Amino acid sequence: MIVSQLMGPKQQIFLLFLFLQVFAIAAKTDTGDFAVLSALMKDSWKNKPSSWTGGDPCGDKWEGIQCSNSRITDMVLSGQGLAGKLTGDIGNLIALEKLDLSLNKDLTGNLPPTIGNLKNLTYLSVHGCSFSGPIPDTIGSLKQLLYLSLGANNFTGEIPHSFGNLLKLYWLDITDNNISGEIPVSNETSPGLDLLVGIQHFHFGQNELEGTIPPQLFSSKMNLLHVLFDDNRLTGSIPSTITLVRTLEVIKLDRNSLSGVVNLSGLVSLTELYLSNNKLTGPMPDLGDMNRLTYVDMSNNSFDASSIPQWFSSLQSLTTLIMENTLLQGRIPVSLFSSAQLQTIVLSNNKLNGTLDIGTSYSRKLKLIDLQKNDITQFTEVYEYNGALKLQGNPICGKKGLLENYCIVSQQPQVPNSAQRNNCDIACRSNQICSPNCKYAYPITGTLRFLFVSFQDLGDASYYQSLEANLTKTFQSQKLPVDSIRVSDQRRDMHGYLELRLQIFPSGSDRFNRTGFSMITSQLNNFGFFPPLYPFGSFHFILDNNEYFTVHNKSSNIGIIIGASAVGFALLLLLLVALVYAFNQRRKVERASQLRDPFASWDNNGKSGSRPQITGLRCFSFEEIKKSTSNFSDANIIGTGGYGKVYRGILTGGIQVAIKRAEQGSLQGSVEFKTEIELLSMIYHKNLVSLLGFCYEVGEQMLVYEYVSNGSLKDSISGKSGIRLSWERRLKIALDSARGLAYLHDHVNPPIIHRDVKSSNILLDDQLNGKVADFGLSKLLGPSSHVSDNVKGTMGYVDPEYYLTLHSTEKSDVYSFGVIMLELITGRKPIEHGRYIVTVVKMAMDKTKHLYNLQHLILDPTIAFSSTLKGLEKFVDLAMRCVEELRVNRPTMTEVVKEIENILQQACLHSDVEMVSNSNSQHVSSGSSFYSPIINKDQEYSSGSFPYSEIELK
Repeated sequence: MIVSQLMGPKQQIFLLFLFLQVFAIAAKTDTGDFAVLSALMKDSWKNKPSSWTGGDPCGDKWEGIQCSNSRITDMVLSGQGLAGKLTGDIGNLIALEKLDLSLNKDLTGNLPPTIGNLKNLTYLSVHGCSFSGPIPDTIGSLKQLLYLSLGANNFTGEIPHSFGNLLKLYWLDITDNNISGEIPVSNETSPGLDLLVGIQHFHFGQNELEGTIPPQLFSSKMNLLHVLFDDNRLTGSIPSTITLVRTLEVIKLDRNSLSGVVNLSGLVSLTELYLSNNKLTGPMPDLGDMNRLTYVDMSNNSFDASSIPQWFSSLQSLTTLIMENTLLQGRIPVSLFSSAQLQTIVLSNNKLNGTLDIGTSYSRKLKLIDLQKNDITQFTEVYEYNGALKLQGNPICGKKGLLENYCIVSQQPQVPNSAQRNNCDIACRSNQICSPNCKYAYPITGTLRFLFVSFQDLGDASYYQSLEANLTKTFQSQKLPVDSIRVSDQRRDMHGYLELRLQIFPSGSDRFNRTGFSMITSQLNNFGFFPPLYPFGSFHFILDNNEYFTVHNKSSNIGIIIGASAVGFALLLLLLVALVYAFNQRRKVERASQLRDPFASWDNNGKSGSRPQITGLRCFSFEEIKKSTSNFSDANIIGTGGYGKVYRGILTGGIQVAIKRAEQGSLQGSVEFKTEIELLSMIYHKNLVSLLGFCYEVGEQMLVYEYVSNGSLKDSISGKSGIRLSWERRLKIALDSARGLAYLHDHVNPPIIHRDVKSSNILLDDQLNGKVADFGLSKLLGPSSHVSDNVKGTMGYVDPEYYLTLHSTEKSDVYSFGVIMLELITGRKPIEHGRYIVTVVKMAMDKTKHLYNLQHLILDPTIAFSSTLKGLEKFVDLAMRCVEELRVNRPTMTEVVKEIENILQQACLHSDVEMVSNSNSQHVSSGSSFYSPIINKDQEYSSGSFPYSEIELK
């Protein structure tokens, strides 16, 4: 500015011209590299960064692009909301060293084989995208590759043998895909993973790998730290060669079908060991020389019956010991509880007997002792011990006295919510969220999913405070624009993984720019970037959504568009953009300070209760919602209920949502609105419909959910949706729904009862995964383990004991779920012609005949003529146990999940879904070329014979 004031107009114009000429000469991008990016922009990718304008990616500093000598060397576009396919053009960026497309869930299709042309590539991550098909064999030609992350996609096929050529690789992650086949090792004609002697991480969990773990995979030359093969279909024994790898720190082989004797002697560096839910036999392995062990879980195996081994007490670093259902017997030694770091002991469902005495030298960190379903007859009570003690199912629980406190089904320590540790008002202001430092901003939000941790108890807030501080310090040391971090809502998912909600708040502004956002999300999934986060291990980061820039950065996009409109006057326009941006920012701050608290008008007279207490949700304006639904057009109505109507909406950026709008003046609507907004802001699970935000303005109460595209389970069973569900797919939907409910019951503190479980509240997404919806009648369970209230729910699904006692518990949801299971079997509604489905099935069953003779009487015709109905009898038995009249005879939802998992494994899931057009009789079977005649339900059973009406119980 000072220089320009000293010059005349001609000198200024000359200087500008000279600068532009130098700029044009000095900052050129290789024409071939520019052609690749142009092809991606024009033909393949949507939602590209707004800075990708002009013809010089290197000189114009396109976001996510770094160059050297006019060649593109880095593409870091993590979490940018990219949509489309990755074409073969990417193979022409031959100078590329780092390619990070992670957390772009709308990137689909196959990875192109031409990716093997990127010979200089050292880092490749597509974690958290939606790529499918086989993993290209050509990746094995990337000899410089150090880091390869393909997790959380939809890849199928086998692990390529060619990966054995990646001799510099230290990180290989294929977690959470559909990869099958055997683990490849080298042979006379092909390389294999055993050649990767320098690798440190094998992360193969949550796939469909089968066969044995090849002994050849391990050798004394390897530097392996992690062997994570959990939740696959591996069989055979654990090879003894694994003991040759003395560097091993974590072994995770749980949830397979491994058998035989276990020998892990000599692995003195081991810190975590997971062997649960296999078929292991022989003597229990001796782990006494593993002084670094912190976490041991060998539950649900068939080891030889034995007393508690002495080495249990010798592990001084041990925090967690889980040995449920391992044939332990005899007395419990006092020394078992004395290890200084011990927090959790789970020895339930064994044959331990005699007197329980934890002594006086027990660990003061001990928070849980679970000895349910044993033969304990006496207890020497220690009044100083304030942790949880579970003795249900022992003979001692038949006695009266103080001991009754330990015989309650559910004792869970209160889990602190770190999101509530700051005292600032966290009400919505201009769609922003309050940080731990009481600054309103737009954070990066998502979930940290830890593959293993060295503790079981989730109640110690110091762990999470330490994690927040560690992550913040690490980001700031890398000069990344992070002000503060909040972790909250700690929980374990159905596979036992610890999940934490994560919010990362920006510094120096109320939002991240694209470069900062991408660098942070990229680093979150670069596990090697972080120092050891004891007691937290490796993790995946799951980004909440890809709307960050399409929703929040309109003003900055305007500036960029203006700046790109006249290249010849770039400097002048940059100045103009800066002025416009500053003006817009000032005006936005002024608007934000004038906005009213969205809940200021909440009814405080007691009818609707206190104002909602929420965190992490977006606050939508009425105008935004109105625009997204085309002024609440009838054409966008996708459902109705006692609460109001549900509309399909399209937000800025093309994101589809479901908008639940309360009827104006509805008191019940106010109560349900508050219930759903509070509960769903606290929880997150892939089998629960996610709440994205809300709108609360005078006279309007609306909830904004993720859009679930295939309607309800009720619509599919009835044929209304046009989706024909195979038997295997019905089992999968039942499992999805059960997992969602089990999460509410057993992984949320305090637990949540849904209270309106029914087939119309199970929604199906585009992959036909089941999601539990509609939490308007849900309640938190207090210390009494039940809720007393007027009966809520839908006739036909209501627990009869709840109806009589007015007390609802988790077992009330189990009953309702059992009715849904019977719907899946019969295709009928809960009540027809005054006949109750539970009674109808009981009368029709004949356990002496094949399929209980149901196929000839009441089995849904859609599946009755299938060539196989594997697991039907077990599914029927489980459903009838769920609908037992007495709650005590019903299983828990977690037990239901385990049984359906076993049934589904028996059924060998194949053809996923069969579609039936509503307008004709064409039959399309996904994953199968088999065509069969279609039974038209409307012809087989006239609509008059299946009257259906839901009676809401108020």
